[in-house]
Amino acid sequence: MPRFAKMLAEGMEQRGHSVEIWHPQPLFFKLSKKGSVNKWLGYIDQFIVFPAQVKRRLNKYNKETLFVFTDHALGPWVPLVKERPHVIHCHDFLAQLAALGKIKKSPTGFSGRLYQKFIRNGYTKGRNFISVSNKTRQDLTPFLVTEPQLNEFVYNGLNRSFVNLHPFEARIKFGDQTGLDLKQGYILHIGGNQWYKNRMGVIEIYDSWRDISNTTIPLLLIGKPAPPDLQRRKESSKYNKDIFFLTDVMDEQLQLAYSGARLLLFPSLAEGFGWPIAEAMASGCPVVTTDAAPMTEVAADAAFLIRRMPEGKENIYKWTIEAAHIVEQVVNLSPTSLEIVVKKGLINAQRFDTDDALDKIEKIYKEIMKLPC
Repeated sequence: MPRFAKMLAEGMEQRGHSVEIWHPQPLFFKLSKKGSVNKWLGYIDQFIVFPAQVKRRLNKYNKETLFVFTDHALGPWVPLVKERPHVIHCHDFLAQLAALGKIKKSPTGFSGRLYQKFIRNGYTKGRNFISVSNKTRQDLTPFLVTEPQLNEFVYNGLNRSFVNLHPFEARIKFGDQTGLDLKQGYILHIGGNQWYKNRMGVIEIYDSWRDISNTTIPLLLIGKPAPPDLQRRKESSKYNKDIFFLTDVMDEQLQLAYSGARLLLFPSLAEGFGWPIAEAMASGCPVVTTDAAPMTEVAADAAFLIRRMPEGKENIYKWTIEAAHIVEQVVNLSPTSLEIVVKKGLINAQRFDTDDALDKIEKIYKEIMKLPC
């Protein structure tokens, strides 16, 4: 979210707008070094001190000011400006859906449900929304108790520069930096430990693929440190010596990782957008991803699609076999076919141009300023 907010702020300033970024300051939070106490003191900063500060500051701003919420999770503060021009950017509603018991894989505790309700009671007071995908917009709509004035979606623009580097050179350089032998390429996954990133499914597919393939290349999972259950799943794999978790990967290294990969394996169960799909394609990397929105929105016709992972051990096993054959197809693309796939990906990635996204967002902002408050 900080990166998204920075992109919006800099983009609007470049287009001649005056921008200020407001956020709670750690005042009470600094009074204690104990973790549990800090959390509650932080809540005082966010939900008592900050609203009071906002109310005092609002008198200094006229009706020509647009208040932009960079995420619907900032919903508790929406009522402060609901009678002024405002807009709420929405990224995904997975936490909201989980809190309502609609996602079995992500049970939410009592306090979490209360917090998500607190957020929902705030953003539903809003009247103007911009989502990062049509899927996110569709997820938003049932939560709204009244018809919004404006409910649009604008695809994210890539907030980093990705280029199509020579694969072999990228593998050599990235291999030198990681201490791994990557000369023959590798299968890549980018993502955190959230349930919907499906890192466990990535390893399941990799194991099934190795069982049917004569190709021996490693699996690299870039993201947060693996939790114990994922570490155990890796160790239980007969190919565990070829599975690597990479953390603290810098932007320059990420570019190398994409460019050197034989493919990005992204069997996500859900997303708000799906950044790695666009980033991989912009880097000339073939993509295997889930046949469900918003992954299909981002991938268009430039990716290889697999079913969303089903429930049940036997069904998951069949799914991994199906996915493994798709991976095998991509790994063994002829040079001519690979060139076609890469070209389609590069063309598709152009849809996610940052300046184009900012132009569309600015246009919507201007439309909001013409609407009645």
